[in-house]
Amino acid sequence: METGKATFGAGCFWAVEETFRKLNGVTGTAVGYAGGTKANPTYEDVCTDETGHAEVVQVEFDSAKISYRELLDVFWANHNPTTLNRQGPDVGTQYRSVIFYHSPEQKTAAEESKNALAKSGRFKREIVTQIEPAPKFFRAEEYHQRYLEKRGLSHCTI
Repeated sequence: METGKATFGAGCFWAVEETFRKLNGVTGTAVGYAGGTKANPTYEDVCTDETGHAEVVQVEFDSAKISYRELLDVFWANHNPTTLNRQGPDVGTQYRSVIFYHSPEQKTAAEESKNALAKSGRFKREIVTQIEPAPKFFRAEEYHQRYLEKRGLSHCTI
C-alpha cells in the first residue's frame, strides 16, 4: 500500500474530518492546528484568533484507492472557498480555507484544481483559498478527534 498525506483547512475541523474519514481509501484522519506562530497551541489558544493557526484535518490515504486530486475535489465540494476567514457561522483566521501541500506534486495539483475551479464559473466571487507548504502539524486535544462520530452525528448543527 502506497500511502500519502494531505492537510486541509475548510472551517470547523469536526465536519471536515467526518467528510474525509468516510471516503474509501482514506486510512486515517486527525484534526489539529497548522500555519501559526505558537508552538503546541491548544484549542483555547487557537480560538483567540491570535496564533495564526488554522483548524485543519490531516488525511492519510491509500493512493491506489483514492488520489490526491480526488481528495482535492472533495475539499472544494464541501466548503465555500470564497469566504475569507469564515465558514458558515464560524469567523476567524482559524476557519480559513487552506491547502497545505506536502510535495511539489501536491502543490501543482492544488494550484491546477484551484485555477480550474475559478475558470468553471461555479463561484461568482474570487476563490481565497491559500496554498502553502505544510508547516508543523499540532494534533488537537483528544476530545476533538472524531468528535461527530463520538456523538453519533453526521454533521454539525447550528
